[in-house]
Amino acid sequence: MPLDPQVKGFLEQMAEASLGAPTISSFSPSEYRAISNRNMGTGSKPEEVSRIQEVQIPVEDGEIMARIYTPEGNGPYPVFLFFHGGGWVIGSVDTHDGMARMIANASGAIVVSVDYRLAPEHKFPVATEDCYHALLWVEKHIEEHGGMRDCLIVGGDSAGGNLAAVVTLMAKERSGPKMAGQVLIYPATSFTVSTPSMKENAEGYFLTKDMMNWFAYQYLRDEDRTSPYASPLSAGDLSALPKALVLTAEYDPLRDEGRMYADALAAAGVSVQYKEYKGMIHGFVSMADALDQGKEAIRHIGAAIKGMAAEKAGIVKDS
Repeated sequence: MPLDPQVKGFLEQMAEASLGAPTISSFSPSEYRAISNRNMGTGSKPEEVSRIQEVQIPVEDGEIMARIYTPEGNGPYPVFLFFHGGGWVIGSVDTHDGMARMIANASGAIVVSVDYRLAPEHKFPVATEDCYHALLWVEKHIEEHGGMRDCLIVGGDSAGGNLAAVVTLMAKERSGPKMAGQVLIYPATSFTVSTPSMKENAEGYFLTKDMMNWFAYQYLRDEDRTSPYASPLSAGDLSALPKALVLTAEYDPLRDEGRMYADALAAAGVSVQYKEYKGMIHGFVSMADALDQGKEAIRHIGAAIKGMAAEKAGIVKDS
């Protein structure tokens, strides 16, 4: 279907504002990060939540920060461990603050948003290990913050969706922690496959093929591209992973690899719910304050997290 009218208006404004602007390759990673993070953090007034806390999580060679969003209501709460997008190079808990708040309120779950370390200062696999250490920390400490350690759901958008998928593989191979589900929002799942959507949507739809190539260059060494911890679509065994919600956007270069990963999970026996949002572009969920389908996706994510948590609670109760 054609571009959603709200998205079309956004893209026209963006194109007008960027006339004559230098390309992404003209910037150093730190310069592009500063510019992008300022723009990513703009939007309407964020939703209120009951409580926000910041904690330090020990990782290899240091600590990282995570922000805990507690919704209204009475705990204990399910837990949604969230990894922000930004091509492994940009983004932060601040740029995704509004999205984390909306998911907490829509799902009734505590959201733990992780400030994993970024490339190129910290190349692969630092981000993956940071995110796995965050999962370990949550399992050990989240009860102190009102969360349920036996009801953990992991997720993220774009690069964060990649990291969430990878963390489920790491947890499987490292004997835990167990998770009740995974929510992958237009995830990057492969640095090796060539897809029609990467060609069809290479330019003009917010995220571009050139941007993805630049991000990959900052994040990976050539030999890393085939690792399942970089390209989860290449993992040999996807069985026994948590049930999944996978969302993609029609006009997104990453559309097909997201669908392919959903199909691969289903073929491996994993319970998968998949939806392609028609007329949408990459990043539309984080624009939910301005896009109706972004709001719908937040409701979809919230309902999925509730469902995963309810199913897990039933399993725990019956076991």
